Amino acid sequence: MLKTKDGYIQGYNAQAAVDGAHQIIVAQTLTSSSSDQAQLAPLLDGIRANLGTNPDEVSADAGYCSDTNLRTIKRRRIEGYIATGRQKHGTKSATAKKASRPGSLIARMSTKLKRAGYRSRYRLRKQIVEAVFGQIKQARGFRQFLLRGIEKVSAEWALICTAHNLVKLARAA
Repeated sequence: MLKTKDGYIQGYNAQAAVDGAHQIIVAQTLTSSSSDQAQLAPLLDGIRANLGTNPDEVSADAGYCSDTNLRTIKRRRIEGYIATGRQKHGTKSATAKKASRPGSLIARMSTKLKRAGYRSRYRLRKQIVEAVFGQIKQARGFRQFLLRGIEKVSAEWALICTAHNLVKLARAA
């Protein structure tokens, strides 16, 4: 059960890590938790398991922003671009309005995103990951899971990601 603004629903939180050059899903997870914060490390573990190495860079939206996640990417020597707040239309960076504790990892990430402005690598997230979710929803017509139960839905999500990758690979050939 996921808590939403409209109450509780039976739902799942699907995650995908996408290769920036080819829009291939390189790792995926699914959870019944509505929060993304605990999902970054499992995705990074999936990337390492599937590709044999850590990614050079990672971009993630504000749902993934936490000291724990920022420590994780630093410890794994991954260049990170994680939004510290929602990016309003027309603003230069995806940073929180409220300042973080000076010197904290979140404050440093905010500074990094603000300094880059419109040139930030974070902006690529929209054209890489969001495009893949849009293709899965719109082009493939996937709007809801057909199965119930975390194990079955996890398998269904894995099949959806595999189908997406097969279409991408077939079109590239």
